[in-house]
Amino acid sequence: MAEYDLVVRGGQLLDGTGRPGATGDVAVAGGRIVAVGRVSGRGAEEVDAAGAVVTPGFVDVHTHFDGQATWEERMTPSSQHGVTTVVTGNCGVGFAPCRPDERDMLVRLMEGVEDIPEVVMTTGLPWDWETFPEYLDALAARRLDVDLAAQLPHSALRVYVMGERGAAREAPTDDDLAALRRLVAEGIRAGALGVTTSRNIHHRTRAGEQAPSIGSEERELLALAAGLRDAGAGVLQLIPEVEAPAEREFGLMRRLAAAAGRPLSFSLLQTRVAPDQWRTYLRLLEEADAEGLEIRAQVFPRPVGMLFGLDLSLHPFALHPSFRPLQDLPLAEKAAALRDPALRERLLAEEPADPNPFLLRLARSFGEAHVMGERPDYEPDPADSIGNRARRLGLTPHEYVYDVLLADDGRTLLFWPTANYAGGDLDAAREMVGHPRTVLGLGDGGAHYGLICDSSYPTYLLESWVRDAEGERHLPLPEAVQALSDTPARAVGLADRGRLAVGYRADLNVIDLPALRLHRPDVVHDLPAGGRRLRQLADGYLLTVAGGAVTYRDGEHTGELPGRLVRGARPAPAR
Repeated sequence: MAEYDLVVRGGQLLDGTGRPGATGDVAVAGGRIVAVGRVSGRGAEEVDAAGAVVTPGFVDVHTHFDGQATWEERMTPSSQHGVTTVVTGNCGVGFAPCRPDERDMLVRLMEGVEDIPEVVMTTGLPWDWETFPEYLDALAARRLDVDLAAQLPHSALRVYVMGERGAAREAPTDDDLAALRRLVAEGIRAGALGVTTSRNIHHRTRAGEQAPSIGSEERELLALAAGLRDAGAGVLQLIPEVEAPAEREFGLMRRLAAAAGRPLSFSLLQTRVAPDQWRTYLRLLEEADAEGLEIRAQVFPRPVGMLFGLDLSLHPFALHPSFRPLQDLPLAEKAAALRDPALRERLLAEEPADPNPFLLRLARSFGEAHVMGERPDYEPDPADSIGNRARRLGLTPHEYVYDVLLADDGRTLLFWPTANYAGGDLDAAREMVGHPRTVLGLGDGGAHYGLICDSSYPTYLLESWVRDAEGERHLPLPEAVQALSDTPARAVGLADRGRLAVGYRADLNVIDLPALRLHRPDVVHDLPAGGRRLRQLADGYLLTVAGGAVTYRDGEHTGELPGRLVRGARPAPAR
């Protein structure tokens, strides 16, 4: 008779603490790890992990599965890259709380900020909630391939409390502030993991209207912090104003963290506007840490990469008037129409037009993009950009890219390395990732369905920074595993996972590190209403286990759905 549900034998165990790996076994029973080391008893399922590495399941603290978790069981693409726990509700946007007459506004906001097509949301969202506790109850009824924790989004809270005044970004009254504070505390007590907000002026609806949270006065943000203090739990997540001085933004974060008495994290990237400002943020983090404030920066190990293509949300001609009638056609019909010389002439003569200035800025930046090959290169040579290729051929960037887009039957992808690549390398990202006050995140799974495919970053980190990197870029395997598992789990209060240790949740990966390989992103039409999204597959994941159940085997879903809503923080198992 089997003593355990599952035993993984003979792998190199990386326990998530940063300690060196050692060959051993892991035994699982009842959804928990019950033995690590040499396991003599038998399992109902035995897995030979000889030659492979065995890691805790990865934890992604920055996703946007708020909608996808209500209409779909698999949190792909995150769960296809070793992730077994996701945290959603980031950037101050989400779908609860929400009255019926406010649904369209939240849908428009998610469409603009997170690039989720409106028809996908109007078709997929069941809207069987109004309050945030009711939304948590709806999530609790779901069965997923990963565990999911949710946070309260400031923009939705603001509209729920203030109605049209909130959407119009008017200043709140004292009664409004009291209501915001009460709703935050109520949500945390019901099981929200934290509250989130955005100060990023580029967070807009598709029509160009800024998100309700943008420009909120400090006293309003302090009301959110006070709600956390009242509940005595939760974390605060913030997107700073990327073009503002670091000292100003970090000063605000210090005051919020002190007022809440709770951990705070914020997004930190190297930007083109202020390419050295990340260093100031790291220095300020160290100063805050010395004073006992628990503030971390969420960082990313590769460029935040915009993808352009004829079958995606944007490409160099997407906002040109003559392209508008083609935008919803199937790819084959779109490509056929673009081969018409007359249409080519019109498109080359036109300028893009759109009410959203951020989209216009993106569309005009394609000259800095690169053709993405079958083996995606996330550190492309700046000399090989579209603009530089065109210049060498004596063509305008638009003339050159027109034919590039039509190659491969219109499936060409262009990769524009935006943040984290101001110097044409990833040196800044490497320094940020290695800092003791940062945490990996910003994969944005469940969002940017037709523009970004960054939730594959765990595979990229292990492939490009651990296995293939040398010198200062190289990241030791134990440190990389800790950065993907234990560190993010503890940063958001989920201390019951992220380690291969007795009593911890039985989330783990068995990985063939030499075989690990990222594929080029491709497009599938499997969202509600046939909506399109990017996916990115990987080789090398032999097994992923979530809650003791094998969810993926050789990259294929097994049908198991052990994932549940995680309500609130979780303590570490008692020793």
